[in-house]
Amino acid sequence: MKNKEHFQFSTGVIAYPVFFVLAIWLIFWFEVRFGYNFSKYGVYPQTLKGLRGVLLSPFIHGDIKHIYHNTVPLFVLSTALFYFYRHIAWKVLFWGILLSGFITWCIGRPSYHIGASGLIYVLVSFTFFKGVFAKHYRLIALSLLVIFLYGSMIWYTLPIEQGISWEGHMAGLITGLLFAFIFRKEIAKPKKYIWEQEHYKEEDDPFLQHFDENGNFIESVEPEIEVEEEEPLQFKYHFKKASDKNID
Repeated sequence: MKNKEHFQFSTGVIAYPVFFVLAIWLIFWFEVRFGYNFSKYGVYPQTLKGLRGVLLSPFIHGDIKHIYHNTVPLFVLSTALFYFYRHIAWKVLFWGILLSGFITWCIGRPSYHIGASGLIYVLVSFTFFKGVFAKHYRLIALSLLVIFLYGSMIWYTLPIEQGISWEGHMAGLITGLLFAFIFRKEIAKPKKYIWEQEHYKEEDDPFLQHFDENGNFIESVEPEIEVEEEEPLQFKYHFKKASDKNID
């Protein structure tokens, strides 16, 4: 089995999410430092000019609170994406931005929709449903962890609070579910432990050989080597008579 088919940690797992988050903060710093307002480059639904926001809106935020609340989940979820699904990570990110932005453009209210929260909902939805479709315990565990951390975000896909683009959140949720279904067959294949392999026998397990039947640790499991006892050496002394000696 090739290494690329396994869960593996690489520099890209951290580097790409860090780069993405830094780009967002750099754009926000530029706005504050030089007095610009990039909100007009967000998604403005059902207008030709508003289509540019489909690509640009994830990099634009209204204030420090807005960007702060998006930074941590964006970093955590994109890191998990590149670790568990790195062979499709860029597809999910790029097409996730475009598709969720386009759906927002189709269903949104006549206002500027900005922020990376739509992409965050893509990642939450994709990670959860992909783990369910995979039926693999590690990916299911990841899905449960995502629900534990960000499950309450589901309420913000409904129009319960003014000033929040619930349309963008809903678009991200739909996009993530769609991608999880499209990429359902592209599941990472982790290395199997020895006890997960076929024809596994406990007596052949090198780890279990360090324990006896009662579970007590055995300091050494080196096989005993039978050594044949050698016969004791016998020394025979021969004494010559004095007359037999050569005396100079």
